Amino acid sequence: MTLRTSRLRLLAATACIGASLTGFSAHAALFSDDEARQAIIDLRKEVRERSDQQGRKLTDDLAQSQRSQLQLASQIEQLQQEIARLRGQIEILTKQVADTQQAQKDIYLDLDTRLKRLEPQTASIDGQQATVGADEKRAYDAAIDLFRNGNYADAIPALSNFVRQYPQSPYAPAAQFYVGSSHYALKDYKAAITQQQALVKNFPTNVRAPDALLVIAGSQVELNDRRGARTTLERIVRDYPGVPAAQTAKDRLELLK
Repeated sequence: MTLRTSRLRLLAATACIGASLTGFSAHAALFSDDEARQAIIDLRKEVRERSDQQGRKLTDDLAQSQRSQLQLASQIEQLQQEIARLRGQIEILTKQVADTQQAQKDIYLDLDTRLKRLEPQTASIDGQQATVGADEKRAYDAAIDLFRNGNYADAIPALSNFVRQYPQSPYAPAAQFYVGSSHYALKDYKAAITQQQALVKNFPTNVRAPDALLVIAGSQVELNDRRGARTTLERIVRDYPGVPAAQTAKDRLELLK
């Protein structure tokens, strides 16, 4: 039964009731009381059905909305997890890049340091600028440090090895001089004379030559060879005039008179 039919019956029933109240006969009414009650029942039933349908639809819509929200929340959570994973990978890659760059920098610095060690260097030797190899300079510095620290016994082989290894080095005359001076410090005067004579013979024009002759003269005095000492001192005055060693030689000649 449709809603329209139910309404018509309800109106008819209402009219019937009104007619009864105004004195019309019950038989003159369009519908009976039973029909009116039935129309009301049918209308209520239809209203309930419509209400139930609307309720079910609202429930279904709400459930669908909740499912959609849950799906959206799940998608958002998945996206957040993916973003976190990508961020973690980015951090790892960033650290790897930084580590690689630092390693490359360390390799470059190490290589640069090694190359510099191999490159010739400029050094001031006895007041003169000279070019020496990095290994050559390190070897000389290590040997001369022994002499400067008073370790004469170890300085002698270290300096002697340097002279043999680098005979043409600008450091060679100084190394030879300190070999003789180390022997003198150890009171090995004969060895001191031999080593300083080698210096004067091999490097006669070197600035160390007159000082080497002074060491020779001093060793000769210690050996009671005064005549030899005078000859050596006179050679200094004659061959190297104007240098400080020449004045020292003159002073010592006065003492040997």
